[in-house]
Amino acid sequence: MAINLFTMHSDLTMNAFKRESLVAGKLCNDYDFSGAKTVKILTPLTVPMNEYQRSGANRYGNPTEMQDIIQELTLTQDRSFALTIDKGNDADQGYAKNAGKMLMLQIAERAVPEFDSYVLNKLATKAGIIAGNNTALTAENICDRISQATAQLDDMEVPAYDRILYISTQGYKLLKHSDEFMAVQELGRDALAKGVVGSYDNMEVIKVPAPRWPANVNFMIVHKNAATAPVKLSETKLHKDPPGISGHLLEGREYYDCFIFAPRAAGVYADVDTSSGKATVCATPSISSAGAITSATEGVTIYYTTDGSDPRYSATAVQGNSVSAPQGTVVKAYAHKAGAFDSAVAEKTF
Repeated sequence: MAINLFTMHSDLTMNAFKRESLVAGKLCNDYDFSGAKTVKILTPLTVPMNEYQRSGANRYGNPTEMQDIIQELTLTQDRSFALTIDKGNDADQGYAKNAGKMLMLQIAERAVPEFDSYVLNKLATKAGIIAGNNTALTAENICDRISQATAQLDDMEVPAYDRILYISTQGYKLLKHSDEFMAVQELGRDALAKGVVGSYDNMEVIKVPAPRWPANVNFMIVHKNAATAPVKLSETKLHKDPPGISGHLLEGREYYDCFIFAPRAAGVYADVDTSSGKATVCATPSISSAGAITSATEGVTIYYTTDGSDPRYSATAVQGNSVSAPQGTVVKAYAHKAGAFDSAVAEKTF
């Protein structure tokens, strides 16, 4: 890239239009990654209720030791940048590139959009509920599709409060032209800050621009406490005349990730466009009595667990198309394929 030197200059520099983060602070912040790359979360496993027996031993039922499952959250995104502003170039440009302002520009135009894009893509591809739809989204069906999603979350007992409706700009365009949308006065009010465009069905609505939005996803509903996007390290440095450079050196680092909590995975719902071959959602596997695990989607890899944990998020998940387990073992399996969305989880008790 060229350094454009000029004899006449403006006192102002032209920055691209950029929003603040649309996901930062929106998800769960209960877990502290300080001093650790991996955080392990323990989930106790409850047992079914029994019919109380009024005579004999163990009237409440046969006591069993409470089991648990572990989910490991390991940070993977360690991103950085480095820029220099040569003192001579800056002087020839009328000192238009203030180092502090250029540092903030780098964060706004590069770091924040990349963070949002990663988090939203992780939420979509690892959602607890991925609904593939062969019918394209329209102004006539969008409200019904959102209602289908909220009904499924309701049935999974996901709390009705603290839900966020993330939607693409194209999806929002359809939504605001739907008859049901027009009847909801709250959504027509003045736009709120940071991309929040109102509320719909008791959900905060956040419109996401295309560069940050995951491909072939119509909309997502995310409960705040179903996922987390921890930022362990976020630092910037501005060095004046460091060794070997006459001018400023701008450096920055972001260490973060996004995780969906296995016990609360149903709180993340993604509506995926599978019309006209746009996207593929892997078919839910079938587990036979003999232990064979198959999926109707070709070319998938099967992962399964035998400890009761959700294989989509479990460190104990094993790759394989067959399983041999003792009687009473609960086997859970899902299908994964590169470039496709993961299947739902199949479950079978041997």
